[in-house]
Amino acid sequence: MSDDGGMNFQRGLIRTHTGYIHYRSIGEGPAIMLAHINQQSSALYLELMQALAPRMRAIAIDYPSHGHSDHIDWQPTIGTYARCIVEVMDALHIDRAAALGEAVGAAVATELGCSHAERIDRVVLVNCPFYPDRAVADTNHAPLKSGLRPADASGFPTTRTLEFMRDQDPGHSPLNPSQSWMDRVNVAQMEVGRDRWQALDALHDYDLNANLARLPQPVLLLIGELFHYCKFRNEFDRLIPDVRSHVLAKGRFCMTWERAEEIARHVFDFIPDPTRPTTR
Repeated sequence: MSDDGGMNFQRGLIRTHTGYIHYRSIGEGPAIMLAHINQQSSALYLELMQALAPRMRAIAIDYPSHGHSDHIDWQPTIGTYARCIVEVMDALHIDRAAALGEAVGAAVATELGCSHAERIDRVVLVNCPFYPDRAVADTNHAPLKSGLRPADASGFPTTRTLEFMRDQDPGHSPLNPSQSWMDRVNVAQMEVGRDRWQALDALHDYDLNANLARLPQPVLLLIGELFHYCKFRNEFDRLIPDVRSHVLAKGRFCMTWERAEEIARHVFDFIPDPTRPTTR
């Protein structure tokens, strides 16, 4: 298959219950499955995957209707996305893996840990959402479906500029977004098209708090200091049975892109390397 930007990525399509799912893979070692942010794709994980590759096999999928995966004309659930990841694991002969996700992807990683516990060893949640109640979810999601995600008269998404993100929606961009980041986000918006609300609606219907409390695996929680749910860090620590949490100074949204090397170091510290001898 082809690579990405000269990096040694493998890519492929795997048949699942939703149609063909596109994935990217790089590295060798223990597997870690990556789940992406709402309205984006595995292309936003290129830097993190490269940072993980020296010690892990990093695999990121595009959700149904996103990236290069097949589009679906029905509303998926967070469980749908988790099942697609497990089906990709099956096709790649991966028995067990860690799960990592940011934002909506954190909910997918949570679902993997809860509903596919026999396949998931550890869970890494980056900038995990937190909704004390349904009203908060309604309030937080409503602006995304209005001016913050512009569309043409047919409802098809239109591109945004770096200036727009800095002025109108800084909370959903990195602290220092680049044109490369903006281009990838715009391409992902075009790829998902009018299906772009599927992942957000799936998150809205998902009982994230209840499932965080059910996670049986050790959990690494990474939150940006400037991420809008950082104020709930103590709630996360209370909810998740076995959690190690860290606040990344000056971190904001899309930390897996902007702070890839730092996040990879936290992951390496959290996930045991079976090839390294242990010391007593």
